[in-house]
Amino acid sequence: MRLSADVRYPASAAEVGRMLADPGFVDARDEATHPLSHSARVEGSPEGAFVVRSTRVMPTDDVPQVARRFVGDSLELHQTDSWTAPSADGGRTGTMTIEVVGAPVVLRADLRLEADGDGACTERMAGDLKASVPLVGGALEKAAEPAVRAAIRSEEAVGRRWLAERAG
Repeated sequence: MRLSADVRYPASAAEVGRMLADPGFVDARDEATHPLSHSARVEGSPEGAFVVRSTRVMPTDDVPQVARRFVGDSLELHQTDSWTAPSADGGRTGTMTIEVVGAPVVLRADLRLEADGDGACTERMAGDLKASVPLVGGALEKAAEPAVRAAIRSEEAVGRRWLAERAG
């Protein structure tokens, strides 16, 4: 299933790149999804290329029954966001992978952080959500899509707050 989303931030691409590489932001982003537990680490720095590796254990209370039988009472998500060094305007490209441990579900996406020219920037995500299960794969993808979109909107809200708290 193809997924795409755009998130516009009221800050420069360089500022948003620093935010995305900040362990405090990553912790706040993950906490906002209400995990049972989580951990993350950032490798590299916003001045160059960096990788954010995150693990979240999530409850499955809101997971549709068709998917819950594959994951049980909780599911473990491994997310890896890899970003290139910034261009002159602060923009950069990257990739994101989210894997569900113990279930054949993965999201692979290309990322772009683009300066908008008005002091703001847009983070673009475009990728594929795949569930490799015969007969029910499409149902699993449809079941996972709302959670993925909710996580994107949650990250946007956390990012906007993060930037507003540090402005000025």
